Amino acid sequence: MLKAVILAAGKGTRMNTLTAELPKPMLAVQGKPILQHIIEGLRDHAHVRHFFIIIGYQGDVIKNHFGDGSQWKVSITYGVQEVQNGTGKAPELAAPWIGRERFLLTYGDILIDPSDYGYLHDQFAGDGVIALKAGEDLSKGGAVVLDTEDWMIDLVEKSTQPPPNSYYNAGIYLFTPTIFEYTARLEKSPRGEYELTDALKALTSSGGRIRGVQLRKRWVDVRDPEVLASLNQKTDFAP
Repeated sequence: MLKAVILAAGKGTRMNTLTAELPKPMLAVQGKPILQHIIEGLRDHAHVRHFFIIIGYQGDVIKNHFGDGSQWKVSITYGVQEVQNGTGKAPELAAPWIGRERFLLTYGDILIDPSDYGYLHDQFAGDGVIALKAGEDLSKGGAVVLDTEDWMIDLVEKSTQPPPNSYYNAGIYLFTPTIFEYTARLEKSPRGEYELTDALKALTSSGGRIRGVQLRKRWVDVRDPEVLASLNQKTDFAP
């Protein structure tokens, strides 16, 4: 059975005062926290029953809301990222809990049409899957470069001249525990953080295979107050 790891430790500084007392994944979209949308979507559409939430900033708010998950008919375990040093090392907190099973990893501020969670799971191949979104501004995020059979061959961050056959990194992945062999070797990036994308690049450059899968429906990075406000003004937002 698929397990899920959710990265929910960051401060969400671009949200300004909205995250003064709340972690970003607990900001409300259409009346419930972003994180709750994610958990319910994975439960209902990918049959996930076991979650590991990585918390940090204002983590008690998340624990107090979700508890052990029983109210949502799931099981929730928590890990604390004591130092905010990037997304590359944070998933290692869940490694003993994951064991030998494949797992889904998502950022705690990404909303998609929940049916795509099941779709991504169905597309699993090789050493994992990276979710992609077409039509996004590749200069604002990671450009995932695919070969002719949709295997990832490179990942270029915030490129003003992205290579051909590139798609936006949607921030959702499926992995086997093999990924931890590469997070263990990470060194800090120029901005002083451990980057998960560097582990992906190391995996593929050493012969591993990550399949790029385009999301079919809605994808939203709840990155700033404007995006949040837009979501809450929609009348056609389906949870």
